[in-house]
Amino acid sequence: MSIYLKMIWAYLKIGIFGFGGGYAMLSLVERSVVGPGWISEQMFTDIVAISQMTPGPIGINSATYIGYVAPGQVTGGELSFPLWGILGSILCTLAVTVPSFILVIKASHFIRKHNESGVIKAIFAGLRPVVVGLIASAAIMLMNWANFAPDHDTRTLICSIAICALSFCLVYFKIPYKGKKVGLHPILVICLMGLTGFLLYY
Repeated sequence: MSIYLKMIWAYLKIGIFGFGGGYAMLSLVERSVVGPGWISEQMFTDIVAISQMTPGPIGINSATYIGYVAPGQVTGGELSFPLWGILGSILCTLAVTVPSFILVIKASHFIRKHNESGVIKAIFAGLRPVVVGLIASAAIMLMNWANFAPDHDTRTLICSIAICALSFCLVYFKIPYKGKKVGLHPILVICLMGLTGFLLYY
């Protein structure tokens, strides 16, 4: 049962110190759950992919998923019964959301009261680049073998890099269509690349 206390403590820290949103906190989440050996690096990257494709913030989705699978992984199947996983999901989700909820209420009240303060403006001027750096760090962290070629196969690596580059281009650049420039919706790109993966690897 100690795994539940460890997960609660880990996600309380993530909820309190996970600045910059879901993507920015990914490196903190990875260090908290992969480092102790609760899940493997490959499973973590799979969880990130699932969290991105399901509705809701990535930080909360990943907490729910990790809370479900980690007890069974750590105990060698002793806590693999679904109810133990549901309990872990509930505890991790609450642990990551409740501190953020309280902090946002307190911070928004304080910022609204002192929004013209030069100190507050200076603090935010320093925090914005930090958030960008954290998101960039998460992007670099995800560029690993587990994400691109878990079997270390060259063909898989090349195909994965091509899918990554194509996805970036389809979302970032607009496509000329009937005299207009149209950008593809990220959900459409996810569906297209999922179909591409099915055709390539199945």
